Amino acid sequence: MKTKRWVIAAPDRARVDALSREGGYAPLTAAVLAARGLDTPQAAAAYLSCDRSGLHDPLLLTDMDKAAAVIRGAVGRGEHIVVYGDYDVDGVTATCILVDYLRSRGAICEYYIPNRLREGYGLSREAMENLYKRGTRLLITVDSGITADEEIAVARELGMQVVITDHHECHETLPEADAVVDYKRPDCAYPFDSLAGVGVAFKLICALESDADAVLDRYADLIALGTVADVMPIVGENRIIVAAGLKKMAETSNIGLEMLLREAGMKHKRLTSSTISFVLAPRINAAGRMGRAELAAELFLTHDPVRAQELAASLCEQNKHRQHEENEILTQALTRLRKEYNPIEDKIIVLAGKGWHHGVIGIVCSRLCDRYGCPVVLISIDEDGTGKGSGRSIKGFNLFEALSSCSDLLERYGGHELAAGLTVGADKVDELRARLRAYAEEHVSMAELIPQQNIDCMVRPESLTIPQIEALSVLEPYGMRNPEPVFCMKDMVVEDITPISSDRHVRLTLSKDGARFSAMWFGTGAGGLGFVEGNLVDAAFHLEVNEFRGRRSVQLTVCDVQLSECEHLADQKLLNVYNTYMADGPLTAREARLLLPDRKDLVAVWRHIVCRAEDGRLSVPDGALSRRVAWESRRDINIGKLFVCLDVFSESGLISYHFKEGMLNILLKPYEGKADISGSVVLATLQSMAG
Repeated sequence: MKTKRWVIAAPDRARVDALSREGGYAPLTAAVLAARGLDTPQAAAAYLSCDRSGLHDPLLLTDMDKAAAVIRGAVGRGEHIVVYGDYDVDGVTATCILVDYLRSRGAICEYYIPNRLREGYGLSREAMENLYKRGTRLLITVDSGITADEEIAVARELGMQVVITDHHECHETLPEADAVVDYKRPDCAYPFDSLAGVGVAFKLICALESDADAVLDRYADLIALGTVADVMPIVGENRIIVAAGLKKMAETSNIGLEMLLREAGMKHKRLTSSTISFVLAPRINAAGRMGRAELAAELFLTHDPVRAQELAASLCEQNKHRQHEENEILTQALTRLRKEYNPIEDKIIVLAGKGWHHGVIGIVCSRLCDRYGCPVVLISIDEDGTGKGSGRSIKGFNLFEALSSCSDLLERYGGHELAAGLTVGADKVDELRARLRAYAEEHVSMAELIPQQNIDCMVRPESLTIPQIEALSVLEPYGMRNPEPVFCMKDMVVEDITPISSDRHVRLTLSKDGARFSAMWFGTGAGGLGFVEGNLVDAAFHLEVNEFRGRRSVQLTVCDVQLSECEHLADQKLLNVYNTYMADGPLTAREARLLLPDRKDLVAVWRHIVCRAEDGRLSVPDGALSRRVAWESRRDINIGKLFVCLDVFSESGLISYHFKEGMLNILLKPYEGKADISGSVVLATLQSMAG
């Protein structure tokens, strides 16, 4: 795990006080608002408003009047209508609300969602021809179609009317459809620029119904589901939609959604944006990833409770299958990376594997990107030698531009700064890897690959009360551009470290100024910590109220923990002693004893290196290794003593080590038999100085 770079906001105290006094916000809430630039009561109130009066007139969208007229005409004539969607959550929910609405108005309406594995994203000529043969006379796209010029032309030539609704970027010329509704078209002045595909479909229904309140009352849960899952900014109209949707979701009338909540164990639990992102969306997306998106669409359209329960269970099974495929690919990738990736030199990961599931590699990309803190491209090679890939990047490295520099090698590619897809021949993968590595070497530094932790404000123990934490709820719903607040507290004492779930997570007890807090750090085990009990640390965290057996208490959910400045100073003093020794300078007996490891210390360090090294290499933050060994061995191994141990091993030909970019890098050397360190000059010299 790479050390994060903290960026701590420093809201103006006078503005915080004014927000609290004039706006009625709790001090902690006021501090977050001020940190985010909402430093007047008026600005804060406007930002936080979930009032439906903030919904804009759908007819402000260019071509919306045309779209509504075309659809009303087709319904009136009894023509066969097909809603053409996409296989992700946004596309599925957009499809379902529009199909359900049109059917409720007497329309003959079906839906079509392309198979992700066979057809890929968007419209196809074959689909247009098949839909026409089945009697389709009006095609309405949702969450797709804005760049399908050729396919739309085919549909029109066959005799179909076409209405496009989308939220993706446009080309210079628009498809020649009967109506094109997309707020990103150059001639559209719609006042909100962040609707999801389902949000645009919602606006279309509002235009047809002329009653936005009624439409939102009916479909808010599904619209919120698609909006959050598509990682749209939860501001403006989206904030209104998601707030209404989460409220409706708790008492949903959609039998499919209710069964999915039950199957996922979320019925009667508090529902948040995180529930959508981490519980519901993966299950719905799994159907599309595994080539069964129609299961999700049927789930939200059925009125049969028995069928809904079957479909919800099937989606959960599909998600388990997706997880299995994901873990298989991840395991293979990690095994490969131990041999093929050098964290000291490589700034991008490019891996190709035969038969990797196309629908899953994007998720694995994200996990590897988070793990290694660098851009990742994974490519699945088909039997015919075609490679289909997904990429994920970090802020500061434009993946789309990187792929553009290699366009001559690629059959197809597309995306944006942080995510992209590509098609490449298997015979060109090696060259693509070399070119992307060269591009990364030129365009990004190792320092820029350090992940950033944004923090809203620093807090004191007395600020962390249950009423203050509960008052933060006014900021919800959280999401893109309105993240859950992150706070930090400096110089906290680590009183206890408890590994849980087989050391996949850790529970910490942290204290400061007599106040004690329980903290959960998910996804990090005790063996990967850079501190031990008794250390002073700075902690970054979310705040929540924990309820257990009727008792309510403040709980921290940890984002990151770093050693405090005084711990770094203590390390520096020991390093000064060590550097004096390495420069053949004189040490006092006390100083020598601080550096002198005994046999058990040497064994503890050696065991840690051997057990933790992957393919003979171990890289850790330069201040962390001594504390990790100390934690595991329960021995007093300081940073100076650690380096002496490393010098002894190096002297004996067991390892080599060096520092780069804040990382300590150890390389195990091959040896036979039992290593003999009894003749170590390093140890003998220190023993002599220690008396």
